[in-house]
Amino acid sequence: MATATSRFGAWLRRLLHPRSWPVRWRLASVSAGLTLAILLVFGGAIGQIATQRIRDDFNNEVRSAAQILASEYEIVYPPFAVEPEARKGPQLNPFIRPNDASARIIDVNGVVLRSGGRSEALGQPERGLTEHGDMLVATELISAGGEFTGYAQYGRSIDHVEATIDRVWLLIAGGIFGGTLLAIFAGVAIAGRAMRPIASLTATAREIATTRDPSQAMPVPVVEDEVGELARTLQLMLSSLDAARAEREATMQKQREFVADASHELRTPLTSILANLELLQASLDSQQQPEDREVVDSALRSSRRMSRLVADLLLLARADAGRLGAHRRCDLAEIAGEAAAEAAPLMGRRVLEIDNERPLRVEGSPDELHRMVLNLLDNAARHTPEGATIELRLSEAAGQAVVEVADDGPGVPVGMREQIFGRFVRGEGPSDTAAGSGTGLGLAIVSAVAKSHGGSVEAGESVGGGALFRARIPMAEQNRDPVEVS
Repeated sequence: MATATSRFGAWLRRLLHPRSWPVRWRLASVSAGLTLAILLVFGGAIGQIATQRIRDDFNNEVRSAAQILASEYEIVYPPFAVEPEARKGPQLNPFIRPNDASARIIDVNGVVLRSGGRSEALGQPERGLTEHGDMLVATELISAGGEFTGYAQYGRSIDHVEATIDRVWLLIAGGIFGGTLLAIFAGVAIAGRAMRPIASLTATAREIATTRDPSQAMPVPVVEDEVGELARTLQLMLSSLDAARAEREATMQKQREFVADASHELRTPLTSILANLELLQASLDSQQQPEDREVVDSALRSSRRMSRLVADLLLLARADAGRLGAHRRCDLAEIAGEAAAEAAPLMGRRVLEIDNERPLRVEGSPDELHRMVLNLLDNAARHTPEGATIELRLSEAAGQAVVEVADDGPGVPVGMREQIFGRFVRGEGPSDTAAGSGTGLGLAIVSAVAKSHGGSVEAGESVGGGALFRARIPMAEQNRDPVEVS
């Protein structure tokens, strides 16, 4: 309910701020507004003209009827008669055919000689057009031989005129409303059609932003207009970006290959240095030459550490350059058991528990997978106190082989669980490169090996509150022949 209310509030706020409307709505509103203004001016002018014409026609009709009566009637005043007589005129009731009409003939003394309809509502004789209540009355003089003899009055109710005028204005209002509504629909349709190419460009741009692939082509409208020019400009920009990305990727690939080659070439002189130092160490007597033996031991330790660092860099450089070892069908459970046996001497007084009861067939490089498991166990041994328990568990889930290394040590802070797989990340954060005796590349190698095998690795919290590292490697297809992939 709260979500629906908030959505309605957001929609209402958007509706009350036209600047936030979609472009098609704004174009349609402008079109409808202009149409409404034009129709209001035009309808007002037409309404005024029509109203005035109806009133004039009605006035002329009433005046003409009164003039006809005045011209056809003759009022005679006999010398010995008590009252004058109205002669020669038509019968009033047939003359006043409309039900709302009235007429009467009056002598000079105001005596009604003839009448029809609601004659009493015509009021006192007053030449011209006058209004009495709801009646429009026309009064004309009756004369004989140039002498004034009486009045002819004709009147009609103005109600039907006002009703006619109201219908005219209602028709005009309906036309204005209908025209505005049609303008809105037409504006939305035309604006939608005009914005369709832009919507297509937006969808393509959104797809490019999602896939980060500037090699995709922008749809070019057929019409040579501003939208077509925009599409061509965007396509030119994407082509430039794609070319720049290709150049950057080529440069980075060359750098990766150089680092891989350089790391590989460094192994030979380092191996020679280690061999010579070991021979020198064996030839020195620690009792007779303690200072020389200490110098050689220090150089040998540094050389071994440098050799491990070069080996780690070589593996990462080969992973970046896509030059890792050949893949073949192998048993990850067996590889993990061998890695655990190799890591056992590193555990000290820590307890290593292994749950590895079934084979897990994968397509991969045995040496690299061995290194991945060994690094996880070595990492657990380095960051847990003496007496801690380290668990190595292997299982299958959703077609993937899962390697889990858990401990009950201090664990990994939540904020570091993503960046801990970065290179040279050690201690409490990526800036603490002096903590411990490792190179800070162990977990980076784990991540690189997992990704090179189509898998993933993640850090979490174990049941005992310590660290949990989980690597996933896709299982090999059961019916596929083993192949090597370089």
